Amino acid sequence: MNPGRILVVEDNPKNLKLVRDVLRFSGYEVIEATSGEDGVRLAASEEPDLILMDLQLPGIDGAEALRRIRASERTRDVPVVAVTAFAMDHDRERAFASGFTGYVEKPISIRRLPEQVRDFLRLGGAP
Repeated sequence: MNPGRILVVEDNPKNLKLVRDVLRFSGYEVIEATSGEDGVRLAASEEPDLILMDLQLPGIDGAEALRRIRASERTRDVPVVAVTAFAMDHDRERAFASGFTGYVEKPISIRRLPEQVRDFLRLGGAP
C-alpha cells in the first residue's frame, strides 16, 4: 500500500534526486516540480498528500507558491513543508509565520526524511 503521494518542489537536480530516491525507497509516490509555478499547478492537478517546498526557487519563490496553494479551495488544506538551507531560528519562525506546516533543513538527512514525512502526513491528516 502506498503510504502517501508527495509533491517535491526543488530546482536543484541533485537535491531533487536525493529526496525522490529516498521517498520512493520508503514506498511513497513522488511527483516532481522544479519551479514554484509548476509546484502550484501540480498541487492542483495531482492532489498530493504532502508538499515539500524549497524556499529559493526560480520564478516565484516558495513563500509565494505557498500563498497561491493556500488561496485555492482545492489545495488549501494540503500540508506544505518548507525545505531550505537556511538554518537560523528566525528563518524557521519566518517559514511558520508564512503558513508552512513544517520545516526541514538542508542538507537533508536520508535517515530522518522518511520519518519526518510520516510525521507531517500524520499532522496534516493524510493517510
